[in-house]
Amino acid sequence: MSTGAPTISELIAQERRLTLPRFGYDDAYALGGLLVTLARERHAPVAIDIRRGPQQLFHAALPGSSADNDAWIDRKRRVVERYGESSYLVGTRFRAKGTTFEESSRLDLDTYAAHGGSFPIAVEGAGVVGAVTVSGLPQAEDHALVVEALEQFLTRRSS
Repeated sequence: MSTGAPTISELIAQERRLTLPRFGYDDAYALGGLLVTLARERHAPVAIDIRRGPQQLFHAALPGSSADNDAWIDRKRRVVERYGESSYLVGTRFRAKGTTFEESSRLDLDTYAAHGGSFPIAVEGAGVVGAVTVSGLPQAEDHALVVEALEQFLTRRSS
């Protein structure tokens, strides 16, 4: 990946690469635990949320996070649910058009936020079935933490 913010094509490639063969309750717990471990190693003040459809399968709030992070999680997750893409990719697409999500989406900004940190949980043959979301760091770091966890999760699963 290049230095600086990832490009649209890099973000799309991440989503394609990080499609899962399946995703159930035990997978949500394993992925959530992995995210907690990575965040604790970095002393990251984040909240973590994993959903499949409307059901919350995992949630953790680490030291330094707040209820505000939960509100950001909800807003970023709704972008994934609406667009079927990572919240960071959606925001990046708007910026590439010379505008912002806030200016041009025509969506309620108290309900939606196209800031990095929410990533679609896509299952082979089924499409997007949920979202994994982190909030508490700058948006690029929230996004990168989720991507790193999904990469490790897939590597561990295949070994």
